[in-house]
Amino acid sequence: MSVSAIRILVVDDSAYNRRTITRILEEIPGVVVVGYAVNGEEGLRKVADLKPDLITLDLEMPRIDGFTFLRIVMQKQPTPIIVVSSRSGDENVFKALELGAIDFVPKPTSRSDDQLFNIRDDLVRKVLFCARTDMGKIVQRNASSNKVQSRSPAAAMQSVQRPALGAAGLVLIGASTGGPPAVQSILTLFKSDVPLMFAVSQHMPAGFTRAFADRLNKFCELEVLEASTGDKLLPGRVLVAPGGHNLTFRRRGGDILAQVVEPGAGQIYLPSVDAMFASAAELPGVPLIGVVLTGMGNDGAEGVRHIKRRGGQLIAEAEDSCVVFGMPKEAIATGLVDSVLPLHGIGTEILRRGLA
Repeated sequence: MSVSAIRILVVDDSAYNRRTITRILEEIPGVVVVGYAVNGEEGLRKVADLKPDLITLDLEMPRIDGFTFLRIVMQKQPTPIIVVSSRSGDENVFKALELGAIDFVPKPTSRSDDQLFNIRDDLVRKVLFCARTDMGKIVQRNASSNKVQSRSPAAAMQSVQRPALGAAGLVLIGASTGGPPAVQSILTLFKSDVPLMFAVSQHMPAGFTRAFADRLNKFCELEVLEASTGDKLLPGRVLVAPGGHNLTFRRRGGDILAQVVEPGAGQIYLPSVDAMFASAAELPGVPLIGVVLTGMGNDGAEGVRHIKRRGGQLIAEAEDSCVVFGMPKEAIATGLVDSVLPLHGIGTEILRRGLA
């Protein structure tokens, strides 16, 4: 039985970007660009008429901007959307992801073939993974996320019994497609005095993770930083791996310090969850909890093995709540994961295991 073509609508007010994106997409076997729109108003008409399988979306457009477009599409005709964003709109990307966009790629910053090649692989990979997304999950996650964010962290954790505290544990969270809202929904549950340290590797291009960390800081009681070499892991602090690099760790006396390192040859998914998990497993005397959330590929599966060999605990997101059940599926397939839970149950499970 043949698989039907993926039908894509390109929405962007820049003629150059429309041509660039269309050129990339039309080179993908099994993909058809069925139309384009120069603003959000035209885009809404095209969505209704063409019923595409996937939309690429600029956020800054005349008449109806990308955010309004997103809200209307998600209410009336939920469709997988990949945001194509310039670096000047870093903060806007995360607003769009919360509104229901599945993923994003950086917009070409100049009219050169080099810029075209820089986004091609990322866009192709994400189109092929995201086009068949179950939009029911996105709608449900958005509704759940809004309910969680309406509560204060203190209120959310009132029902959790906090046992006597031991050494501060390290919670390591890895995610890819669908990850930013998922990470946010988990971290907003923790109070600033929680005796746990946190590190996050979210697949993301260089330049966007500073805005990601800043946005998490607005919603969390925890202190959230984009990691720099030499930063300390501390209870109540979250270090976010910088985009395009890997986050590793080293001991210096009684401190655990971050090390931001260049990726190894051939590493596709960055920042690497495997690299972060493996490095943490080398830290003696630190209780570890590894968490693998929604995302494409198998990053994290090898790291799961390192954490388990060190006696750490492992949690994976259940398929029912994943935007893409790739990374958690591969982690679960190792047979080493201790708990498989929907997103809304992971924060409480981290606290239960971390304070046991």
